[in-house]
Amino acid sequence: MKQIILTISLLLLMALVGCGKSQSDLEKISVTLDWTPNTNHTGLYVAQELGYFAQEGLEVQILQPGQGVTDQIVATGKSHFGVSYQENVIRARSEGIPLVSIAAVIQHNTSGFASLKEANISSVKDFEGKRYGSWDSPSELAILGNVMQAADADISKVEIISGIYDFFSTIGKDADFEWIYYGWDGVIAAQRGLEIDYIPLKDLNPVFDYYTPVLISSEDYLKANSETAVKFLKAAKKGYEYCIAEPEKAADILIKHVPELNSEQVQASLKYLANEYQAEAEHWGLQKLSVWESFANWMSDEKLISEPLSIDQAFTNEYLLP
Repeated sequence: MKQIILTISLLLLMALVGCGKSQSDLEKISVTLDWTPNTNHTGLYVAQELGYFAQEGLEVQILQPGQGVTDQIVATGKSHFGVSYQENVIRARSEGIPLVSIAAVIQHNTSGFASLKEANISSVKDFEGKRYGSWDSPSELAILGNVMQAADADISKVEIISGIYDFFSTIGKDADFEWIYYGWDGVIAAQRGLEIDYIPLKDLNPVFDYYTPVLISSEDYLKANSETAVKFLKAAKKGYEYCIAEPEKAADILIKHVPELNSEQVQASLKYLANEYQAEAEHWGLQKLSVWESFANWMSDEKLISEPLSIDQAFTNEYLLP
């Protein structure tokens, strides 16, 4: 009997040691968000919560950028992956910074210009004589000027108000119209019963249907850690597929990790984004060369980038398995 008990005890001890070893063997990596946590990031939190990263042998730390910007943090190797934008990657590449977009978080640009109904802004022509709340993006005013010129409108007749970052505290007060992401501010406005006019950017010019946001890494890291990149994206893809299939449950997971967010607003946003994460793409995360080329060419024409670049090096689907 003592021998049996001893044998069982040894087996249990071996099992516990084995479990501890497998946990410690997880490869530690980090992903840095582009901003404070929101529904664009839900797939990452789902992958963490439901063990998708752990199943791939990864222990992923989700970081907020703090005082630095994500692109610099990833480019310098202080974070292995990050959340950024097609525009930023193109600009970085033109400056010799080898960032690479490895997946599109959302298939289409879900941003546009929004105003209160009472402002009577139903078309781009109506921007004339109004105050525009700018978030100070490098290409922002060039895009505004482009869509206004196409509408035979004069951007010089728009008063630019710099440093506008929160739609709800400034619209109708500091500015008459602003650039918002409908998947967040738009659905929240609808939930609050706030009547707005919204003009989607992709409807004004197809070139502006670019990828925003995207997951990024650095060229050097990807070359040295291709297997890790595949594992990271495999888990992230499962996380976003869960968001598409179970938006309400995915919203609960995001709230669990970021309790300061409003639960009803997160639920509303996830229901909207469930149809946008993948849209008509063959699978989540897939990126098209044509989308990258058209926006890069536009940025070059507008002198927003100073050097030509090989756009096929700015993004890849290589690490994203079907």
